[in-house]
Amino acid sequence: MKRRRIVLRPAAALVVAFALLAGCGGNDDSGGGGGGGDAETSGEFEYTEGMVGAQDDGGEPKAGGQLSYAMYSEPRSLDPAVSIAAVTTGGTEMAAIFDVLLRYDTETQEFVPQLAESVEANGDNTEWTLTLRDGVTFSDGTPLDAAAVVASQERYAAAPAPEAALWNANVTKVEATDDKTVVYTLNKPWTMFPAMLASGPGMIVAEAAGAVGDGFKPVGAGPFILVHQRAGEEVLLEANEDYWNGRANLDELRFVYLNEQTTIQDSFANGSVDMAFFRDPDVVDEVLEEGHSGYSNLVAVSDTTLINGTEGRPGADIRVRKAIQMAIAPDMVRQRVYDGHGMASTLIFPEYSRWHSDGMTGIDPDPEGAKKLLEEAKADGYDGTITYLDSNTSAARDTGQVVKAALEAVGFSVELEMVPTVTDLINKLAVERDYDLAGWGINYREGDPFSKLYASLHSTGKQTYGMPTSPEMDAALEEFQGAADEDAQRAAIVKVQEAWNESVPYLAWMPMAELSAWSDEVHGVKGAANSMTLFDEAWIG
Repeated sequence: MKRRRIVLRPAAALVVAFALLAGCGGNDDSGGGGGGGDAETSGEFEYTEGMVGAQDDGGEPKAGGQLSYAMYSEPRSLDPAVSIAAVTTGGTEMAAIFDVLLRYDTETQEFVPQLAESVEANGDNTEWTLTLRDGVTFSDGTPLDAAAVVASQERYAAAPAPEAALWNANVTKVEATDDKTVVYTLNKPWTMFPAMLASGPGMIVAEAAGAVGDGFKPVGAGPFILVHQRAGEEVLLEANEDYWNGRANLDELRFVYLNEQTTIQDSFANGSVDMAFFRDPDVVDEVLEEGHSGYSNLVAVSDTTLINGTEGRPGADIRVRKAIQMAIAPDMVRQRVYDGHGMASTLIFPEYSRWHSDGMTGIDPDPEGAKKLLEEAKADGYDGTITYLDSNTSAARDTGQVVKAALEAVGFSVELEMVPTVTDLINKLAVERDYDLAGWGINYREGDPFSKLYASLHSTGKQTYGMPTSPEMDAALEEFQGAADEDAQRAAIVKVQEAWNESVPYLAWMPMAELSAWSDEVHGVKGAANSMTLFDEAWIG
């Protein structure tokens, strides 16, 4: 299948929404974010799902050197049973240490072998057989055989791991039938099961790594070994001399954590780092316009605000949640935070997505409707106060001001709480769950949206973080999981959107292009699932 080129056309601003912000420029177009038809815009930005820029192989690979990579946020752990296996949460670092059984290939839109040799399904997708490569060992010299895979995945399933709930709800048996073969028995058809083997459960942890929690040592079978992890600074890895596919070309792989997108951009531009991760639309557009090579993934619901719906929080009242959604036009965020770059939409999967269906509708901004709902909630005792939590980056601060202005215009009283780093935000939101509203990126990716949909919206999902769920949403997600083809899957996604409209667990504002860009001296980087990149064949020269 050919790579799809996707054009995101920014949605037009609502006049009434822009009137909420003093000093904000007007716009005559009345197009909203709900249905999402094309409108007159200030321009259009072309993104590619997969490799971007000139992909010159550089000739014969050279051995040696250190590749430095500026990341968006620091992982709170290098254990795949703790941290989400995605580029924004330590997934690339973990993939370098543990490798992945499968990787996502954006060219074919399929999950293909990496550490594994193959994976095959039975006729109804209720049994999957994984075949391992010969002679793979962990960095401590012990074999990575079928028994090791079973033990690692049992460890994952027993932990409060990011995708453990999804795994435990569907995988009834994991069996090593011989040294090279693992058979997964499911309780229902699951066409996208291979995506799990390209994510956290597909990062196989050696027995020597120990239990989840204090004392964990990241021992894997990836192309690199941990040298040190310095909190707030860097993760340094060195080449694994006994990697299954031969020693990596690079001597070292260094991840640095700069948090602020403009700081990362400056460091990349002046050559302080060889690679950099970008997600803010205005910065991504600048980097793409400069012609850098890289790996790009289009991500739905990448810029959003979560609503804590637990008892005692303002968001426990559906009227409050809907009032919040209706008060804030997504295009306000696009214009004020990202200078008009990107695309605004209240759809979970906007028009660019393979999962979009014509006729999908979101929740249109409606400040007057928001005022009425809020007045009803206040009449029943709610005082109208609410806190917005985010990290202290320039984009987050700007977003906070947009939220505050829009919500206070309809009658809320908003307090902003900006924590120092993205890592602090993760701890306060995901671990402590101490928030009313919080800036976040849920990130539904084109290759496999189901696992994250389940984690963030299903009543048993481990990444709901206090967001409300519903039986209707559970049923729609389960229908999507068992659907035999993309048409049936898209029909189920329409039901997911409808259930989301009813429960409003979060605010859908913008999809984003996640971009890992590298200098002309970097070659051989491979793309993987969840915007992660692999470095087993990378080199500098």
